[in-house]
Parts: sequence; structure tokens; C-alpha cells
Amino acid sequence: MGKNAIVGQSGGPTSVINASLAGVFESCKSRGAEIVYGMCNGVAGLLEERVVDLSTVLTDDLDIELLKRTPSSFLGSCRYKLPDWHDDEAIYKKLFAILEKLNIGYFFYIGGNDSMDTIGKLAEYGNRIQSDIRFMGVPKTIDNDLMVTDHTPGYGSAAKYIGVVMKEIIRDATVYGTNYVTVVEIMGRNAGWLTAAASLAKSDDCEGVDMICLPEVPFNVEHFIEKVRVMQEKKPSIVIAVSEGVKLEDGRYVCELADDVHAVDAFGHKALTGTARYLANVVARNLDTKTRCIELSTLQRCAGHLTSRTDITEAYQVGGAAAKAAFEGVTGQMVALKRISNSPYQYITELHPISEVANLEKKVPLSWMNENHTQMTEEFLEYARPLIQAELTPLYIAGLPHHIYMKK
Repeated sequence: MGKNAIVGQSGGPTSVINASLAGVFESCKSRGAEIVYGMCNGVAGLLEERVVDLSTVLTDDLDIELLKRTPSSFLGSCRYKLPDWHDDEAIYKKLFAILEKLNIGYFFYIGGNDSMDTIGKLAEYGNRIQSDIRFMGVPKTIDNDLMVTDHTPGYGSAAKYIGVVMKEIIRDATVYGTNYVTVVEIMGRNAGWLTAAASLAKSDDCEGVDMICLPEVPFNVEHFIEKVRVMQEKKPSIVIAVSEGVKLEDGRYVCELADDVHAVDAFGHKALTGTARYLANVVARNLDTKTRCIELSTLQRCAGHLTSRTDITEAYQVGGAAAKAAFEGVTGQMVALKRISNSPYQYITELHPISEVANLEKKVPLSWMNENHTQMTEEFLEYARPLIQAELTPLYIAGLPHHIYMKK
């Protein structure tokens, strides 16, 4: 009897993560997997033996097409930190016993940095006990902060959403002709790739945002206020894009200055929110201007109606490439995208050891910002524009997009 495969989704969802799930599922089935299981809520759910035979819920081509067009994680997700095996080997013994019970030969985890850490730990332990299970990482994160890959599936669609919304906000912000400062908070803890995407709004029909603030550049509140004051002498309505994770020179997040309560997840990550609100309030107190704050929040990652066809295609292909590699005997690796050219846009997939990815972060090069670190350069735009091209229209029923979801 042939071996089965299992796939899970972990971390924050994206609008195209399910395309990677479709890629893994279809490629595994075409390569002879008896059963392709889905972990319900990632490794956390697997530890509770909550799995589903995906063939029972993805029964035809229409289901696969709906899956590609459905945002968020079809299988559910988790933020579960797998300990090192020498700290808690019992968990590993339990996990591998469950995998043996399910006759698993191929294990796929779709996620970001922390998910790749999980794949690395499982592959290491599997090697230690001489398991024949192949563990493969499938990249996913709107943050675009994974090393070795040119970009990460999920980023292109989030960047497209941000570019579209910023154009619309700019149009709205300029209607009154009076002093007005709009601060838009965009996701990004330590890397500013998403906030940088706000620069895509500038075009022949849009003047673009007036200032971009990334976590890569130490933030000074007084300097920020002064920049706004100078800008408003020339233009009354200012629109600013700011990363939720902008930090002061001493390492504190700007949002912590607001004295809000910030929860911490299993990985020790503080929940970041309130940056735009704090900065809008500070500007209002110091300058003669009205202000408003806008938090794009989870809309950036779940706007399935504004996905990039390029992004969905690549998400599907990295899932298929991971399955191909696993069935050829590869383990402990992540699929990466390697760009060949910008014009025409071309790329290939390649494999990299998880050790080159896990617990590392790819930052926005400061060379892709102007000298004042307030705008992105043409080099960044040439990098980002191919990733937002084309659309995959949702299937609409009664005027609303139709999704597929796991019925309880």
C-alpha cells in the first residue's frame, strides 16, 4: 500500500493560502498518494488527531476553483510553538505516532517564519529517529519577510489591496481643501514590505502618499511632526502610510507610547495596534489640523475580491513544487521563488534548506528608499509591480463572492 500525505496551514492567513493547499492536494493525488489528509488547525490540531480526508471535502474541479478563490485558511490555522525535541521529546513521540497511525509519508506545512521553524524541527527529529517521512515547507506570508525567496505568496495580493485602497483614501482625503492629516496603519512588525506597497498608489491619476514610515528606519516622533508641518505649508491634505511596527531608537514600538494593553502570542510577539491612532492624536495636539487614523488590519490579508492572479498562480505552483520534491525524496527544505527578469516578469521555483529560512527575517533594503527615508524608489516599484498584475475574479452568487469552507 502506498503512503499518505498530510498538509496543514499555520500562522496568519492570506487571500491566496488556499491556492497552495490546492497545489499540494492535486499534486499529491496525481503522484499516487492514497489519502491526502488535512490538519485541522495545524500542528495543534494534529496533536489532537483532528484531521480530515481532503477528498471528502474537495470532491470536484469546482471545489478546487472555489478553494483558489476563497481567502483565509480553509483548514484553520494555529500559532503553536513546537518546542525543541530535547526539551519535550514526548510531544515528538506523540506526533510521529499519529503520523505512523495515518501511514504518512509526506508532510507539508504552509506558513511563514514560525511554520518553517516547525518543519525544521520535525525534519531534524525525523532524521534522528530515521523516519522515512518527508517534511516540506510551503512559503506563505503577506509580510514578505522570508529569506531566500524573491517574494512570498500572499504578499502580491496584500500589496495590490494596499495600492488600491491607498488610491481611494487619497481621493477621499483631498475633497475639502482644508488642513487634514490621514495616517494609515499597515501591517508589518519588523519588515516594512506591506507599507512600502503604499507607494504603488502613485500614478498618472494619483499623486500618491506623502510619507512612508517603515520599521527598518528608527522613528522619531518630534521629527515626524516637523515633517508633517513642513508638508502642510505646501499641501493642506497629507496622507501617510505607517507600519504598525515602527520603533523608536531605543527599540520600543511607537504604539507602546499610547499605554494600550498589548497581548503576547505563543511566539512572544506583541500584538501591535494603535500606531496610527497615537500619531494622529500627537499631530492634532501639536499642529493646527484635523486628523484621522485608519487601520487596514486584517482586511489586508482577507480581501479575496482584490487578489492578484500572479499571486494565486504562484501560490498554487509552490504547493505543487513542494509535493514534487517530497515524492522525489527531498525533506527539510522550503520551496522558494527565484526571479529571472522583471520585464517580462519571469521566475522559477527552487529549493532551500529550512536552516536558511527559519527564525530569520528579510528586511526592505534601505537603498530602495529615498535619502529622507520617506518614499520608495523606482527600484522597489519595479520589484513590486509584477506581483500585483491581473485578477482572478471571485464566483459571484446573488451579488456576493461565493466561498468554500469546512462545515463543522
